[in-house]
Amino acid sequence: MSDTVNFTFSDTIAGYVTAHDRDARRFTLRTTDGREFEISTVGEVSAELLRNLDEPYADAVGHLDAMLEPGRYLHAHVVFYPEGGTTRIEAKRLLFPGRRPGAYRFEETDWWIRQLESIAGFYRRAQFGDGPIDFTGYRTQLRLGGDKTASHVQETDTISRLVYGMASAFMLTGDDEYLEVAERGTEYLREHMRVVDPEEDVVYWYHGLSVDGDTEKKLFTSEFSDDYDAIPMYEQIYALAGPVQTYRVTGDPRIRSDADATLRLFEKFFLDREHGGYYSHIDPILFRADHESLGPNKARKNWNSVGDHAPAYLINLYLATGDESYARMLEYTFDTIVDRFPDRKNSPFVQERFHRDWSHDTTHGWQQDRAVVGHNLKIAWNLMRMHALRPKREYLATATEIGELMPAVGSDRQRGGWYDVVERVLADGQEHHRFAWHDRKAWWQQEQAILAYLILHGVTGGQRFLRDARHAEAFYNAYFLDHDEGAVYFNVLATGTPYLLGTERLKGSHSMSMYHSAELCYLAAVYNNLLIGGRGMDFWFKPDPAGLPDGLLRVSPDLLPAGSVRIAEVELDGVPYPDHDADALTVRLPSGRGRVKVRVRLEPVGKAS
Repeated sequence: MSDTVNFTFSDTIAGYVTAHDRDARRFTLRTTDGREFEISTVGEVSAELLRNLDEPYADAVGHLDAMLEPGRYLHAHVVFYPEGGTTRIEAKRLLFPGRRPGAYRFEETDWWIRQLESIAGFYRRAQFGDGPIDFTGYRTQLRLGGDKTASHVQETDTISRLVYGMASAFMLTGDDEYLEVAERGTEYLREHMRVVDPEEDVVYWYHGLSVDGDTEKKLFTSEFSDDYDAIPMYEQIYALAGPVQTYRVTGDPRIRSDADATLRLFEKFFLDREHGGYYSHIDPILFRADHESLGPNKARKNWNSVGDHAPAYLINLYLATGDESYARMLEYTFDTIVDRFPDRKNSPFVQERFHRDWSHDTTHGWQQDRAVVGHNLKIAWNLMRMHALRPKREYLATATEIGELMPAVGSDRQRGGWYDVVERVLADGQEHHRFAWHDRKAWWQQEQAILAYLILHGVTGGQRFLRDARHAEAFYNAYFLDHDEGAVYFNVLATGTPYLLGTERLKGSHSMSMYHSAELCYLAAVYNNLLIGGRGMDFWFKPDPAGLPDGLLRVSPDLLPAGSVRIAEVELDGVPYPDHDADALTVRLPSGRGRVKVRVRLEPVGKAS
């Protein structure tokens, strides 16, 4: 059987221009892994500059010769033609991420802020139209353009994820409408999805509601197939994501009370006091992790039950309070991750599922012995955050090792972007980790790559990490932004073409509701500006000082290296306000005034702002 390619096909090549022959109408592109392609620009070729959401198409055809200069990174959509024993490659579309070599539009000061504004506007319109913000009309499932489906389910976690996104949008823009959505959503969660158990002194959260007119049916246990008829830890975790981000803005003590009561739930019923870590599920009657009714989820632990606390709510709860008990829980979970998850003897990917005694669970459900690429990147990103709070050699070493290993096994080194789920171990004779189902790329896994490599570069200064961050940002902004309908796509094909079938066509689903896209915008802005670019940023808060201990508002945007950021100025209700500690990143608010709107200007230390 011949291995020769004797048919035409199209593909994407991402790389750096190494040579350009204007007269012959061709250029050479070198990929991340060092392969070179000679590409012809003869014939009909379109070219454009990368654009943000709500920006018009920027045609670059008239500048093509000037822009195809050595050193420039770009994406080329090409057709391969086998001819005369060789393959001719002809460009059909070129996409430039910046106006000149080394310049990237997504590193503009307000790029990610404007993107978050657009996404927030999409979800505000999709869920509430132009009318008042009424969460009785909220629906989990949204079609591509934002229209609601026939499903009447309101999932707790998707409301919480929307709330997170809106609170983050307020923090970056100061737009009160976004905060109104976040606060009303938080109230709706408290009134309809929260269960207060006074006997156990805990709070837990329903999976959601099925709404039919004025009738509500509580959905106690998970309706999702992986977790059906159980209480999964990750649903309880993400129920806190939106309210806690709102708490950072408002300081509402009721939110903190709910969070603390949910943490007591975790400690009483999910924590394994004998072997350590947190179980992934408990049964809904006895709240036991080892009950037979849990089936394959009996006495199991996984990435979500141990690792998702930090990014979903716990880091933000610590940022808002400075409470040492939250720092200790963070340290406990990260120590567990470093101790249990790396599996270098068997795979470059971490192990993600475990039995009670931490033996590896390699036969569970869909995962088997497979790696979710984004979970590896998520660990690296969050270890670097934790390293800023509790500097430890193990945190830094594990994060940098993951960052160094992942591009070769989890990224697409020809087209850019990051894959979804792959086999953790190579079979005999294999050189590439096999895809579990497909070679598509999910939006949330691109987020993990971008944030991991931005913070790895920002803290260590490693130039390879900056290159990987830029490549991930370029792919995400080139292919995941929906310029026709708004917001971002769930999945794209390996080439970057949107994949619009089944639930992956939706803009709202069990898996998608503004959280990851908003988190990316918020933290990419923080890292690109404060940690890397040497540029200041504004952050907005709207607390009632009476709800804050000692009236102290904590304004650190994330867990960043100590002393790397300081307060440059503060305004209360538009008036300059002097009572703040620039280095501690705190503002002492006046008592007796009720709610105040606070704008805080942060600047990097030792860099021009």
